[in-house]
Amino acid sequence: MKIIDAHMHYYNKDGFVQVAANAGYENTAACWQRICEENNIAFAVAMGNTMYTSSRYGGIPPRLIDLAAPFDEENYNQPANMGYCMGVQSELINESNAEATAREFEHYIGQPHCLGIKLYPGYESVYVNDKRHWPLFELARAYHVPVVIHTGDTARPDGLLKYSHPLTVDEAAVNFPDVTFVIAHCGCPWLVDAAEVAAKNANVCIDLSGLLEGKPKLLPVLEQQAGFWRQLHTWLAYMGDYSKVMYGSDWPLVNIPLYLRMISYVIPDKQCEAVFYGNALRIFNKIGALL
Repeated sequence: MKIIDAHMHYYNKDGFVQVAANAGYENTAACWQRICEENNIAFAVAMGNTMYTSSRYGGIPPRLIDLAAPFDEENYNQPANMGYCMGVQSELINESNAEATAREFEHYIGQPHCLGIKLYPGYESVYVNDKRHWPLFELARAYHVPVVIHTGDTARPDGLLKYSHPLTVDEAAVNFPDVTFVIAHCGCPWLVDAAEVAAKNANVCIDLSGLLEGKPKLLPVLEQQAGFWRQLHTWLAYMGDYSKVMYGSDWPLVNIPLYLRMISYVIPDKQCEAVFYGNALRIFNKIGALL
């Protein structure tokens, strides 16, 4: 079965070096390509992390991807089997520069490998539906690309969870019913809330990235975290629509073969092809032209 990894990171950062080592990897382009070959990963969607783009129109430029800093806008080091979502620096956007910020994003959104927009609430102390984001939502609507939203726990203790709770996605989804929103990490640990927001709103999907860390042994994970994985299975079944669910890894956070096995345990066999491949191909609708 071919796989699309709908949520990973491709970033040259000291912290990611150690995170990758904990998962049994190196945080390098060569290592990622080996992972793809060994696990039949046909394509990956990287979330924008770098800060090396410059402003063209007086707005706040997007965070893009690169494994070799500094970022070279004209000839960046990106594999052919990878696209990216532009990261939003929400705290730097205000009423006076919001429209110009959307223009900054529009410069990239027409490029083939630019697949969507990524918000980082929790890391950024701004709610999803804050009106400073609205010009970006309008841009996503105009170009038919999804908006991926970090939800749930944060990797840093200074993150504020009130901004990253999955219920905060509901208001944006209602105000922009023709924009596709992706609840990243299934809102973990608020699985039930994420499932309900996706069940209620036709334009909300879920990715299953980052629900495990490192390279633990399989049997202890199944024994010690059995309740968590049962809950995930339960609430995905409650949502009742696996066409809204995508596999993602959050690499380099997790060991890929282990994580593929764990996610396969909570997805019905007949839904695996859609969850691991077909749904991402539809939701990130520019991928098809790149394969």
